[in-house]
Amino acid sequence: MSTTSENLVVGLIALALLPVIGWRIWRGVTHGQLPLYRTRVDRSVGAAKFNFLLGLHALIFLLIAVVAADLLLGLGLRDRLL
Repeated sequence: MSTTSENLVVGLIALALLPVIGWRIWRGVTHGQLPLYRTRVDRSVGAAKFNFLLGLHALIFLLIAVVAADLLLGLGLRDRLL
């Protein structure tokens, strides 16, 4: 595979992950539960721990969105940052 096709495939995979992560964030905000491996973390466990995990989910969502946009639109962010 060429570099362009690899960028397209990885960008599409990253784009496909966004709804899954977004659903987890939405579920955490509305229902107060975040899935973590085979268990669920509730707000009752501790607000700080729950908010930290929710923040990590949001950060990962943003990073994957940037990677997907870079690979699919050819923004060249990888070349600028590395």
